[in-house]
Amino acid sequence: MTTSLLEHAEYAPLFHSCEVIQGRDNALMQRVFELRFQVYCLERGFLPAANYPDGCEIDEYDAGSAHFCAFNLRRELVGYVRLVPPDLTKSFPFQSHCSALLEGAALAPPAQAAEISRLMVRYDYRRRRGDVLEGVTVKEDHATVAHELRDHSPQILLSLYRQMYAFSLVHGIHYWYAAMERPLARALNQMNFAFRQIGPASDYYGMVAPYLGALRELETHLSKRDPALMDWMQRPETTDD
Repeated sequence: MTTSLLEHAEYAPLFHSCEVIQGRDNALMQRVFELRFQVYCLERGFLPAANYPDGCEIDEYDAGSAHFCAFNLRRELVGYVRLVPPDLTKSFPFQSHCSALLEGAALAPPAQAAEISRLMVRYDYRRRRGDVLEGVTVKEDHATVAHELRDHSPQILLSLYRQMYAFSLVHGIHYWYAAMERPLARALNQMNFAFRQIGPASDYYGMVAPYLGALRELETHLSKRDPALMDWMQRPETTDD
């Protein structure tokens, strides 16, 4: 693919994402916690709504995490994800639920890793009722603007991953952990995001398995399979703000 084509490839034309800074973007963080309550407590029933009488789902990992939001062209919040660093014991949230490892699997150096957590897409942007939480499928041409809101969820996912990738490069994060349902792991693999399963499935907000992605391997794999997407991931996101 020529350089000019690479420069003009766009994988999430209907959305933009950004990092949300706690203490600075308090109004937006409030919307984030409300979205998390809607998804994790009301829609999925992972957490008891009665524990969050103010309608905001907040936990002990939020203070130290990096938060990222996706917006549509009307500047409405449509997706969210956070990167959780290791705690003082050099452990990650998934390890309290998915402690066993598959034979031959190994953990990454804690100081160079972060866990992808609370990845979600707003309900009206998921493809079908009953799909995985993130609403991700990839049976579409990313260069085509779909007519239904539900078909845009892969764009939201890519937009959020682009922000996490940029943040990780700056902050010395070389590995991503993710506890994923099989459909999401398969969707990411189809998009050439290389994650390896490192443990058996267990109940961690639904039946999920732990996966590990090495960013250097992801870059190599994506550069070979989809160089336009790799170029897009590495370009700074611009908005009309």
